[in-house]
Amino acid sequence: MALEFPQIDPVIFEVGPLAVRWYGLMYLVGFVLAMWLANRQAAKPGSGWSKEEVSDLLFYGMLGVILGGRLGYVFFYQFSYFLENPLYLFRIDQGGMSFHGGTLGVIAAIFWFAKSRAKSFFAVGDFVAPLVPLGLLVGRIGNFINGELWGRTSDVPWAMVFPTGGPDARHPSQLYEAFFEGLVLFLILQWFIKKPRPAGSVSGLFLLGYGSFRFAIEYFREPDAHLGLLGGIMSMGQILSLPMIIIGGAFIYWAHSKADNAAVSTAKK
Repeated sequence: MALEFPQIDPVIFEVGPLAVRWYGLMYLVGFVLAMWLANRQAAKPGSGWSKEEVSDLLFYGMLGVILGGRLGYVFFYQFSYFLENPLYLFRIDQGGMSFHGGTLGVIAAIFWFAKSRAKSFFAVGDFVAPLVPLGLLVGRIGNFINGELWGRTSDVPWAMVFPTGGPDARHPSQLYEAFFEGLVLFLILQWFIKKPRPAGSVSGLFLLGYGSFRFAIEYFREPDAHLGLLGGIMSMGQILSLPMIIIGGAFIYWAHSKADNAAVSTAKK
């Protein structure tokens, strides 16, 4: 016996040619949550952030998510199709966003913002990192509502038969991602930032945490049909997550090493 997939219409309502979809609404909810958290952080004494800076940063960040997410999906997952149909890059109506591409877009936005406002790249990155997980949480719920990105076949009691996944019951891997990459990572980061941390360590923990959760959950998520398991071993999602794990760990090590060296230098004085 498998759980029945809740038949939720992806379209909330339509007004003429305009259709409001749950997935688009989730993007909006994620942005609102990020703005709320960012303003809350900026309001703390000595934060060094103004509401205007927060608004500008989130604007650039949203551009990075959308442009980077689309470019990443096309080049990481549909590159051969793009070579045959270059205009596919602009067919956002057909869906297709990559979190890893969106991450690169956000990093570019952080670099631009930090340079234009004479702020440290790592300071801006540490401010942004705790804002991301709740967006991931609602985004994966949007994937679940759409009945997409389902998991591999399974006989666990909570397996589901997805409308587009054939007759076999599958892992609801979107919900696994929503829980671990969203809720759990959010709680970890909120706990971590309660105390002052060396610059770069918060960004590093986010990269390490997301990369590790995503790498593990990929074992339950169905690989892209046209890519399969690359080399018969790892999915594209796992290959793209490995650099996040390595870079995140390196950031944490570098941040604490720099802080320790600074403490030693101060003690010698």
